[in-house]
Amino acid sequence: MRVMSFHLMPYADLDLRVRDTYPSVWLVLPNTYFDPEKGHALYNRYLDELELCAELGFDGVCVNEHHQNAYGLMPSPVVMAAALARRTRDCRIAILGNAFGLREHPLTLAEEHAMIDCITGGRLISGFVRGVGAEYFSMQANPVFSHERHVESAELVVRAWTEPGPFAFEGRHYHFEYVNVWPRPFQKPHPPIWCPSQGSRDTIEWAAHPARKYVYLQSYSPKELVIRYLDQYRETALRTYGYEASSDKIGWTTPLYVGETDAKAIEEARPHMEAMFNIFLPKVSESMFFPPGYVSMETYKNVAAAKRATRGNVRIETLIERGVVMVGGPDTVRRKITEIHRESGIQELVCMLQFGTLPPDLTEANMRRFAAEVMPAVRGLSDREYRGYEPPKVAAE
Repeated sequence: MRVMSFHLMPYADLDLRVRDTYPSVWLVLPNTYFDPEKGHALYNRYLDELELCAELGFDGVCVNEHHQNAYGLMPSPVVMAAALARRTRDCRIAILGNAFGLREHPLTLAEEHAMIDCITGGRLISGFVRGVGAEYFSMQANPVFSHERHVESAELVVRAWTEPGPFAFEGRHYHFEYVNVWPRPFQKPHPPIWCPSQGSRDTIEWAAHPARKYVYLQSYSPKELVIRYLDQYRETALRTYGYEASSDKIGWTTPLYVGETDAKAIEEARPHMEAMFNIFLPKVSESMFFPPGYVSMETYKNVAAAKRATRGNVRIETLIERGVVMVGGPDTVRRKITEIHRESGIQELVCMLQFGTLPPDLTEANMRRFAAEVMPAVRGLSDREYRGYEPPKVAAE
């Protein structure tokens, strides 16, 4: 198992009383709440934390993209990846991910990813995401065409990375007379591509296609749904496409806190974990999260039902009980990771070790304790400990 450290880079200095005035910290929260001096300190603190994870031996450090909110301060994860490129030496740098389909000119991102891959000598992982519904309001993009643009932009970018140019590209949404990306990626045929998702069947089917076989990374879901969606990737590969998906294509992202004991861990993580799920994350009932046309009604019902129980006024005990987060002493966290690996076979574990308002001292302690007391034990997990794929456990949608 590979272990990565993921950072959302939230605006941790947010006055949490805003929840009494505004329905969400996405889109509608005035940017006057952002203090650039505090932002300066936060950005540099967060980069320091990811660099510390690289020093502690994590297999990779991860950043991602969000727009116009306090939940994640990375409208351009490429900027953060570039900063990390010269400050790390051996670990992977994963952009999880960039929403290529949100752009009118996705080749700019293709160029930037190729630059980082060359600077790092081939350490980049490129995440292709559609972006949550709120991003489409931020970029004034039509959510009805979300999936089409996502698929078409991915085809364009992969071809730009792999085919000699110049060549013309004529799609439904993108038209380029000259596709001739300079520089080209260091890795051949291109950087590994990952697909973070919250459970969209469209994304699963697209990622599992034999022409792609991209890593499918499940996030923000109760344990039973994590296993269900990861099994669904294997099921799609087997039943739809006729091949057996390998476990190195299966990943999971989870907020995680390791304390000295279970009780201490819950005490320390509680206010910050609850702030993340109750304030920083959008409520699933809001139309901005699932704008009309963004997903099918079937997918909307499935994802919304899963999220409704983990947002609003949720307590940390509920999040732990349902397996949405991992909080506990080293023994507990090791056991829980081993259990979900046994049931799902995950080979990519992406840990969110800072969340919400978690302060620097607790964040560093969490990172160091995980690296010293959990990571060595779970790294050795492989298909030998995996129960094996069991098709009957995949629920039909």
